[in-house]
Amino acid sequence: MCGRYGLKSDKQSIADAFYTKKVNPKVVLAPNYNVAPSTFLPVVRLDEEGDRELTLMRWGLIPFFSKDDKTGFKSTSARAETIATVPTFREAFKRRHCIVPADWFYEWQGLDPQRKKTQSWAIARKDRKLFGMAGLWESLTDPTTRQPLETFTVITTDPNEVMQPIHTRMPVILRQEDYERWLSPVDPARPPTELLRPSLVNLEAWKVDPKVGNVRNIGPELCEPWADEPPVPSLFG
Repeated sequence: MCGRYGLKSDKQSIADAFYTKKVNPKVVLAPNYNVAPSTFLPVVRLDEEGDRELTLMRWGLIPFFSKDDKTGFKSTSARAETIATVPTFREAFKRRHCIVPADWFYEWQGLDPQRKKTQSWAIARKDRKLFGMAGLWESLTDPTTRQPLETFTVITTDPNEVMQPIHTRMPVILRQEDYERWLSPVDPARPPTELLRPSLVNLEAWKVDPKVGNVRNIGPELCEPWADEPPVPSLFG
């Protein structure tokens, strides 16, 4: 679930949208209409001084105890129902929350029981503004390069009314008023589990080109309405 998303906003737009006080100089972005796991991507977190920081991390969480980086390929998403108990995510849920900016995300709808045939969909806010997906992050020494490495995962939950016809899961999309609670240090007696719910943000879904299934395709045409659908206004440009 949520194995691909799109991000065309520049770093200043992201910093403004999430009220970040600091932007890591390493954050250099180009529009990517088909963001894939293992890519270094912008996330928002609290730094050591407690200020919101925009920085880059690799998509696919690798827990601190891992002996190799293969875990990251299996940990691009984390189920909201089990993040407090699954060893891969348990410590990050206690201490290391982040927000993952996106302009839209993709999902594949199964058209037969075996999911041998699927339809690709793009899902975005109705107003096409940036949104933030709830995430967790982890820091460790890369088992391969022996260099510091920070990685993240996107938390998923049950679908809302827009997503129900398409898939059984969706990313946790935070409202602006939820950012502070999600990023703040976790109170063990009152973890922010109430935020891990189906999206309350107004969303819209439309069919897109099956070419989005290939990570080598990253062009803007991927998020345009698919040819067999009636045209709808596009704000992605």
